[in-house]
This record gives sequence, C-alpha cells and structure tokens, in this order.
Amino acid sequence: MAKKKSAEERRRRAAELKAQRIKEERRKRMWKIAGITTAAVLVVGLLVFAVVMEVRSRNISGVQEFEGVTNNHVQMGERVDYDQYPPAGGDHWESWQNCGVYPEPVTTELAVHSMEHGAVWINYDPELPEDEVQALNDMYNDGDYLLVTPAAEEMEAPIVATSWARQITAENADDEDLQRYVQMYERGQDVPEPGAACSGQISETAPQIEEQLEGGAEQGAEDGAEGDEDAGDEGEGSEEENE
Repeated sequence: MAKKKSAEERRRRAAELKAQRIKEERRKRMWKIAGITTAAVLVVGLLVFAVVMEVRSRNISGVQEFEGVTNNHVQMGERVDYDQYPPAGGDHWESWQNCGVYPEPVTTELAVHSMEHGAVWINYDPELPEDEVQALNDMYNDGDYLLVTPAAEEMEAPIVATSWARQITAENADDEDLQRYVQMYERGQDVPEPGAACSGQISETAPQIEEQLEGGAEQGAEDGAEGDEDAGDEGEGSEEENE
C-alpha cells in the first residue's frame, strides 16, 4: 500500500514539474513576442517621426541649403575667410561659443563651431526694435542649443537664423517659418558633431575676444623686444671681454 502511494506521489510530482516547465516556456515565448513587438513599434515610430520631420522641413519656406561645407579646426586667432555672413558652416576655431543670449556680436569662428555641435545661431540687425530683440531673446531657454546675438556685419534681412549647412531669413521675430526652423534644427543631428556640448567654453563677446588677442600679440611683441635687447647686451659684454 505504501509503495502504491509512493508511486502515485512521484507521478503527481512529475506532472506538477511538467506543468510548471510548460508554464515557464510559455511565459518566455510571451516575453520574446512582446520584445519583438516593442522593437517593431519603436522602429515604426522612428520611421514615422523621420517622415513627420521631413514633412515639417518641407513646410518651412525659404530655407537655403549649402553643400560642400568644410569643418576643419584652425588655431584660435587665425581668421577664416567666409563666403558670406553669417556663414552656414566652414572651418572654425578649436573652441566654441557657449550657447545663450549675448548683448554684443560674438566671434564668427566660435559660433560656427557651436553650429557644428547642433546649435542654431540667430543674428539680428542691431537696429531691430527693442521688442523684437526681446522676442528673439525669449526664444532661448537654459540648456538650449541656441545663440542669439546682434550681427557684426550687414545682412540680407533683419533676422537670419543659421544651422549647419542651412539658413533662413525673417523680417520679424514672430515669423512662423523662423519659429519652425528653430524647432526643427536646434540640437540638429545631421551635423558633423551631433550631441557635442554647447557650454563650458567661450562666453566672451567678439570685442572682448579681440581685446584678448591684441593683448596677447602686444605681450608677445614686448617679450620679443626684450629678448632682442638682452641678446644685444650679451653681445656688448662679449666685445668688452675681447678688448
């Protein structure tokens, strides 16, 4: 009787283990299917997003695109001869301009580097009405990849917004195409260095940078002159010794 009961217990236990194994396998299959479904939904979502962004881009009128834009780094202080102002990219200094709002023009070679990281650079005519300037400044929020500055040179329109290899002009700050352009290309990914920082580097304006560069050049010239005088003194000493 005990043997019969023991055999029944083993069969019951084996049936329970089998049922548990089937249940676990079924759960694994469900998780696998769910993972595949999630991945498929994500891919489809990304494709839809790309299509929507492309449609939005096409709905922005007046966007000018540039081909063959170079992005070599040159030594700080070395001037780059750009074809236009503001440039839509090109060679630039090794440092970049911190994104933000500036009351004076910024150095072009620094701002171009910021655009290489995905920033949109908004230049405006210094004669633009104060309320228009304030509206442009208000477009920037802390952490945005956006530069808002008065222009250092004459432009073809009161407002010019530039991202890497693209540009748009506007007559006023509430221009819908300007607003869409900034939304579309701020933190742009189709740039040479997407996701790179737009902070932690240069916060000085162009006049301040010019002053620093001139000061460095003058100091270098003074050091060179002092070196020549020292060399001359040494030479005179040698002549006296020879006499």
